[in-house]
Amino acid sequence: MQELLPERFPRRLREINDPPKKLYLEGALPPEEHKWLCAVGSRKYTSYGREVCEQLIEGLRGYPVVVVSGLALGVDALAHRAALAAKLPCVAVPGSGLDRRVLYPSANHRLAEEILKQGGALLSEFEPDFAATAWSFPQRNRIMAGLSDAVLVIEAEQKSGTLITARLATEYNRDVCTVPGSIFSSSSAGPHLLIRLGATPITSPDDLLQALGFETTKRSTLNAKRYDDCSPEEQQVIELLKEPLERETLLERLALPVSRANALLSMLELKGHIKESAGEIRLS
Repeated sequence: MQELLPERFPRRLREINDPPKKLYLEGALPPEEHKWLCAVGSRKYTSYGREVCEQLIEGLRGYPVVVVSGLALGVDALAHRAALAAKLPCVAVPGSGLDRRVLYPSANHRLAEEILKQGGALLSEFEPDFAATAWSFPQRNRIMAGLSDAVLVIEAEQKSGTLITARLATEYNRDVCTVPGSIFSSSSAGPHLLIRLGATPITSPDDLLQALGFETTKRSTLNAKRYDDCSPEEQQVIELLKEPLERETLLERLALPVSRANALLSMLELKGHIKESAGEIRLS
């Protein structure tokens, strides 16, 4: 574990008006020239929130993006795991010290080790043996916002602590992005409030890449490389699944014998290119 004084902080964090006096670092900080994205949201996410988080972060695969979150239960942990699956570096900023006797939450100790194993970092301004308190979480939120170029909010109730991170991001002149949801879900109240206040609505990985300043024309090249193990027929399925489709609709559009079409779908699922959930087939 290293102790960092302000002159060794990432540049973005040095720019905020209330930086910490020191930081404790375990692991290695990713390159500063990458785009750093803070992904936060509800601890009690819905199935919609889970799928949105996984798909948006998977869409960043291959880009120089660092995912920052708080190691907490809920969307924080989802974001970290999605980043690890997409081979993106992670920085976790818990609301506690980094000593394993107090690292919060204990349920995510294994996740913390996976972040370190994949070359990421754990970062805290609290003394290593500091146990989390109610006030330490909103205090650490300023570090998460300060480290990042943009903050992405995925599900939050209107009085959620997640909105503290969004407010801080605005104060630090960071971009705030959020995902619209159902008008009937209390988990969408926070994102809809942020959109009314001027946050950028995110409805696809391309939206998020553009918000981070990337030219999304690069995405087609990345996808071409990703699917270069597919046959021409399998490539046809990939093209049709730019939007999720019900199985029957997809089979109709393929215009192949049902047995052949089902065999193609099974092969693509084995390769990890597609998945079926909630009655629809989509790219994974």
